[in-house]
Amino acid sequence: MPTEAGRLGAIREKVEAGQRLSPEDGLALEASNDLFELGELANLVRERKNGNLAFYNVNTHINPTNVCVYTCDFCAFRADLNEPKAYVMDRAQIVERARQASDRGATELHIVGGLHHKLPFSYYVDVVRWIKETAPEIHVKAYTAVEIEFFSKIARKTVEEILRELIDAGLGSLPGGGAEIFHPEVREKICGAKASTERWLDVHRTAHRLGLHSNATMLYGHIDGPIHRIDHLVRLRELQDETGGFQTFIPLAFHPENSEMDDIPRPSGVMDLKTMAISRLMLDNFPHIKAYWVMLGLKTAQVALSFGADDIDGTVVHEKIYHEAGADTPQEITTAEIRRFIQEAGRVPIERDTLYREITRDGQSWHAGKKIDASRLLQIVQA
Repeated sequence: MPTEAGRLGAIREKVEAGQRLSPEDGLALEASNDLFELGELANLVRERKNGNLAFYNVNTHINPTNVCVYTCDFCAFRADLNEPKAYVMDRAQIVERARQASDRGATELHIVGGLHHKLPFSYYVDVVRWIKETAPEIHVKAYTAVEIEFFSKIARKTVEEILRELIDAGLGSLPGGGAEIFHPEVREKICGAKASTERWLDVHRTAHRLGLHSNATMLYGHIDGPIHRIDHLVRLRELQDETGGFQTFIPLAFHPENSEMDDIPRPSGVMDLKTMAISRLMLDNFPHIKAYWVMLGLKTAQVALSFGADDIDGTVVHEKIYHEAGADTPQEITTAEIRRFIQEAGRVPIERDTLYREITRDGQSWHAGKKIDASRLLQIVQA
């Protein structure tokens, strides 16, 4: 049998030649303990795609409700209808949050929440409409594929009809949540009641066909294993081959606190960086890999910029879901702090909007330019 060094050497040859890695290659990477070799390979791909740039945005989160019909074991955010912590944001609250975001110069509102069985689909459409009426300049990235599938059920409409109504209201793109782990051995145990793997993928397939871009995620570090993670990445890669509609992949580190899985320890820093690197190596057709600092912590997110990640997310005001699960990161950070973190990691910070267009600012006013061309920007910043 080939040694670990021999397997990694063969994979290195593929990576340097720009060849696609197989699922077997992915499992070999998972089996490797040579973290720095994995990081070096992932960084090669990262810099081939995005040079020395690292992206961030100015964004705010809105979680319209925490009431949810599903009881996923890993979730610490959800509430039953009659629990004291249950809430639903009304129009005035949504409008105020949109106004605050606009005043802060945000370019994106990120909207995800619970699946409230007593709210009509029209409420979720109205949330998008209220935001766009209040702050038409802000891009609305809203509702995971699990939410879209739920809307389809309660409204008795097709996924395409649901998406078209949301687009008409001002929806700009879809976030990547709800993917968790696609492999049925894991999915059925941690979130079997909600949208299946096939439904999640089909929602994004439909969104891409309608012209929407979207993100994708993977929740790792709980009861998943190497074969489940590689299977997840390969399924995403296959859909991206088909549609080309994914922009960013975000590996999400499991946070166990206050969940039904609180006996499981958090993923280690080694696992965080290893998962980041393997994601970059396997997802050769994804333009961007994000180190979501809210879940990783700022220090690990910095290091991840040398392990395949080229994006660190944004200012992230009012994040609830992961802080309910024990995240001890700040509720928000400033753009000055983000830029400093990126520069300390040896990268060039570039503000982008949701669709990866470069943002230029004049005080609180901003303008979205052309789609980011890494090679062009590198020439500018190095001049």
